[in-house]
Amino acid sequence: MTRVGGLWPLLTSWPNLVQALERAALGKRSRPDVARFVIDWEPRVLELQRDLEDGSYRPAGYLTFRVTDPKPRLISAAPFRDRVVHHALTQMLEPVFEPRFVDQSYACRTGFGTHRAVEAAHAACAAFPYVLQCDVRKFFPSIDHQILKSQLAKAVKCRPTVGLAERIIDGSNPQEPVHLYFPGDDLFTPSERRHGLPLGNQTSQFFANVYLNDLDQFVLREIQPRVYCRYVDDFLLFHEDKGFLRDARERVEAHLETLRLRLHEGKSRTHRTQDGITFLGWRLFPDHRRLARANVVRFRRRLRRLEQDYAAGLVEWEEVNASVQAWNAHASHGDTWRLREQVFGQHGFSRKGDGD
Repeated sequence: MTRVGGLWPLLTSWPNLVQALERAALGKRSRPDVARFVIDWEPRVLELQRDLEDGSYRPAGYLTFRVTDPKPRLISAAPFRDRVVHHALTQMLEPVFEPRFVDQSYACRTGFGTHRAVEAAHAACAAFPYVLQCDVRKFFPSIDHQILKSQLAKAVKCRPTVGLAERIIDGSNPQEPVHLYFPGDDLFTPSERRHGLPLGNQTSQFFANVYLNDLDQFVLREIQPRVYCRYVDDFLLFHEDKGFLRDARERVEAHLETLRLRLHEGKSRTHRTQDGITFLGWRLFPDHRRLARANVVRFRRRLRRLEQDYAAGLVEWEEVNASVQAWNAHASHGDTWRLREQVFGQHGFSRKGDGD
């Protein structure tokens, strides 16, 4: 495909920036930083437009915090002004890269998502006896800045747009330390090459698909499994021949080295599909699927907390109902009727004064 240019006037245009503001604020207008920006949005967007056009825009610092559920992670929150820029950039880059992405990449793309990925994986479980399940070790902290910038430049020839993407990449805050050596490295290479993108950024999610599109193309063109599914750094290769998948793993590992990535040893291996596989919070079997135990445990814990907070008057029913309905809708994509009856039958929401 040819490189695409002429994006900068569109990126910095008033309609694109206003749309970026609306998307960045969606569902978050009550947050103090968002409310301060939105209440006086026109001069703020105009100032942002001028900073972008004259080249003076620079990303600010991140607010970081750690979460432990479902696993320990460092989350980075950019200032709202920067989040508007992130959306403005990806709104321009997505139409450029979408034709380059494969249909088997399901994360952070319109019309794709977790449920379509689970549907594809479940259908493959019913059709093939073996699956190679892979997980990239410390994926976001390992993303190499130089490689990512090169991938962007191969598709986009608009220098100001690429330059903005590079400033956002360069502005990444330190992530979890990763010290990996690859062929050709010397003693200092891992510390000299900048790597790592912040979890929580709109751009990081998009850049992850750009970064692993190279792997997607290699798997589909060179390895050619019967079915391939990828969601961020979790991916599956299905086949009827276990030996084929053993060889496929070696080829995947060798190709990931060109991206300065490694597979997670403990989470990357070949399974019999009849024994079930865990993928995106589901246990998938050839003839049925159910929620993974960790997913149910997390929701039970959240439900107990909501029950306590509602009784204490700390949350309103609308928030409780939204959380319950969201999980119920998610769980309804599997064989979970009895599970849902059991979970919801164990909880009742009331507070002093209800029914008076």
